[in-house]
Amino acid sequence: MDSTRQRALIVANGWLNRPTEIPHYDFLIAADGGTHHCLKLGLHPDYVVGDLDSLDEQVLAALKSGGTQIIQYPTRKDYTDLELALQQALHLGATEIIILAALGARWDQTVANLLLPAALPQVRIWLVDGAQELTFIHSEEELTVAGKPGDTVSLIPLGGDARGITTTNLEYPLTGENLRFGSTRGVSNVLLTDQATIVLEKGLLLCTIIHL
Repeated sequence: MDSTRQRALIVANGWLNRPTEIPHYDFLIAADGGTHHCLKLGLHPDYVVGDLDSLDEQVLAALKSGGTQIIQYPTRKDYTDLELALQQALHLGATEIIILAALGARWDQTVANLLLPAALPQVRIWLVDGAQELTFIHSEEELTVAGKPGDTVSLIPLGGDARGITTTNLEYPLTGENLRFGSTRGVSNVLLTDQATIVLEKGLLLCTIIHL
């Protein structure tokens, strides 16, 4: 393994659709109420970040005694707990971040959580929801996605048209083509092998993988 790579696992406070297995991580950050998800999964967070309005003193005391670092912010703040957790992961040198439980009942928070990784092209961020994974592809970037033949791969342009898209090992290939913002053309492609590549010349793509 490349010793320079640091993978952070962040557990947010949305709905938790547990992945088939807990991803490997170098450090674990709970975004406030995401601590409860961690404990249910048998995971002990290295850090708890947020205004702590979802945690009682007993839980905090037990975490502190177990070595968890508590980073508390005021209730009136400019960032959500998840964004603060992302900032902490970057401060710790994360080169890849996996987020669990980012989706929930509130559309405003769900959409905001989905878009958080779009502003951080310097680090690969995956949002994992059960068998579904979401990430972003930025201008002049190549992404390799892994799965099994038959998995669904969708490419959705955001913030304008996505230009110069080339794919390999997808059932409906693209060769230097464009996807128009607001179009569904890139939805529900299919993985033909264990891996596929997507190259984007210009724009922003939301890439989702749904594993069988």
